[in-house]
Amino acid sequence: MNIAARGQTDVGRKRDHNEDSFLVDEDLGLYLVADGMGGHAGGGTASRIAVQTIRASLQTAREADPELFSRLGALEESPLREVLREAVETACQRIYQAAQSDPSLAGMGTTVTAAVLAGSNTFVAHVGDSRCYIARKGHIYQVSEDHSLVNEQLKAGAITPEEARNSRFKNIITRSVGFEADVTVDMMGLELEPGDRLVICCDGLSNLVDDEEILEIVTQIPLEAAPERLIELANDRGGDDNITAIVIQVS
Repeated sequence: MNIAARGQTDVGRKRDHNEDSFLVDEDLGLYLVADGMGGHAGGGTASRIAVQTIRASLQTAREADPELFSRLGALEESPLREVLREAVETACQRIYQAAQSDPSLAGMGTTVTAAVLAGSNTFVAHVGDSRCYIARKGHIYQVSEDHSLVNEQLKAGAITPEEARNSRFKNIITRSVGFEADVTVDMMGLELEPGDRLVICCDGLSNLVDDEEILEIVTQIPLEAAPERLIELANDRGGDDNITAIVIQVS
């Protein structure tokens, strides 16, 4: 598998600072979007701690086991799954501890959507309402499930998809990394195929750009320009939040 990726972040049209952080580390095969929350200082701090901690945890794991990323096998048997989960849990504890020691950071947290690619095997760790999509053979599928109040209402049948798109509660999340000392991390495993595209983005993009529009951009526009085009489209529609997107191409 040949993997290429590009990522970009933008403050948007309405915010005066960017609380998002992202990582494109092709050496580790690690791709991550973190959308921080908790005030001017807290949100950006939480998302940065998440990125730094998860990256360092995977680097340490690879140093301890150099074959960790090259030992292929069944998805459910790969130790990478637990390595990634534990990295997110460690980030949660460090963010929580930082908030406890500094009153200006109290209540901070972040979403985390992280993918590790090892050959054809991919593992996705997810907390919050940032998203991971896979585009394959002309279709796009949301891999992650939003941990949000609106999604809970939608699953319960209390609101319609149209009401969900326009809900004033759409920014309320039900799970985050660092707000509490421990967190439950959703884990997904994928087997990639040539031609696949993975998209990892924050809700500043997904709230304003439809899935089918994301599909069209990542399959029709060159990889180098795709994240910028996604961000431009969200900004054209108001850009009411920070916007971050990573596009990963498999060939």
